[in-house]
Amino acid sequence: MSDITPADRWALLPAGIREQADGYVLQDARMRAIRVVFEAGRARGMGLHDAQLVVHERYLRYGGRIARTPRSPLDLESLAARAAGLPGRVVAVEAVWDGDTVHDWFVDLLAVTAEPAGEHRLATIHTDPAAAADRAGRALAAHLAVPFHFASPDTPDDEAPRRRP
Repeated sequence: MSDITPADRWALLPAGIREQADGYVLQDARMRAIRVVFEAGRARGMGLHDAQLVVHERYLRYGGRIARTPRSPLDLESLAARAAGLPGRVVAVEAVWDGDTVHDWFVDLLAVTAEPAGEHRLATIHTDPAAAADRAGRALAAHLAVPFHFASPDTPDDEAPRRRP
């Protein structure tokens, strides 16, 4: 089906599937939309990549009408409030790269706790992720008087060394 456009693939789907997929797109539920298109389209020769292209085109079509997922707050007061509500004492703040086919590269800002030991996502940063995570993470760590760790602030690397206790 490589010579068929996403619009042609879209037209191959039943009206109910198209309506459901568009509903997910308008809710910014990309993975659900892809799953619906993929499952229904598989019987019509569509692969996963085809379904991703179809949903991408639907995102382009709806543009500003999509109810985007709200951005994580990065102000010190909000981050400190989230950290204060965690179980255990915060012993470090860490910024960690992650990525996927939907969002590309992004950074998770984590609070590392002791007793109970764990790590807790305080924010996920998609826009200017390295600079924003570095700025917010350093500010929070200074506020909490704990170390800050960002192993790869200059290059996305989801396998960069993590903080060690």
